[in-house]
Amino acid sequence: MSRSALGELGEVFSLVSSQVSGVTLALLLLVCVASAFISAVTGGAGGILMFAALNVVIPLRALVPIHGAVQLMNNLARVVYVREHIRWDQCIPFFVGCTLGSAAMTLGLANLDWQQLPLVLLAVLIFYTGFKPKKLPEIRLKPRNFFWVGIATGTLGIVAGAVDPLLAAFFVRKDMTPKEIVANKSVMQAWCHALKVPAFIYLGFAFSEHLGLILLLTIAAVVGTRIGIALLNRINSHVFFNLMRAALLIAGARIVYQLVAPAV
Repeated sequence: MSRSALGELGEVFSLVSSQVSGVTLALLLLVCVASAFISAVTGGAGGILMFAALNVVIPLRALVPIHGAVQLMNNLARVVYVREHIRWDQCIPFFVGCTLGSAAMTLGLANLDWQQLPLVLLAVLIFYTGFKPKKLPEIRLKPRNFFWVGIATGTLGIVAGAVDPLLAAFFVRKDMTPKEIVANKSVMQAWCHALKVPAFIYLGFAFSEHLGLILLLTIAAVVGTRIGIALLNRINSHVFFNLMRAALLIAGARIVYQLVAPAV
């Protein structure tokens, strides 16, 4: 490594240390590795785990854009390993809907009378997926109907940060392979998180003030993704879907806690 590169790395660590302590940063990096690993193996819940951990030390106003930037790079890294399994017939309608939902929310539709409504709807969807009786059908949308999933995801992403539990509910379906599920969820999540960058710049957030923290968290997340993808290549479909449901239920429990905690 050159002296200039070492100097730049030193500046990054100096910038980060001014924001969080060394011990706290180390714990956050470990959480990012673990959450990215979980997302790579199960297709969901890693993002909300990362969001919950970062929320302990980062104010919510800054957390949504910082988490979005890290998750953007994390999902793109995952896509590199499973890109041949992407189903564009699902992704393109999603892109259109997600862009419209994100733009609408950014331009002022976030002023809901009840700010907890998106989390309530998300929790209902998660627990339907995890606990539905066997006689009830899986949620198997036709590709064109992912437009509506995009609308919901783009809207929710601006106010709630983590979107993987919402998307995961539409991918607990046995007509797709584990790699197809991980590939398509990753592409959709990457698109949603990418839209947050111009959205929060428009809303006045300065990404440049947090580049050091974003860079280190991104590196940790990519490491976790690489480990998880290696395990995904060895896991069978039955184990995959059981892990995915377990991850969904953990994410749902976290959302219920968020809803109940303020009232306690």
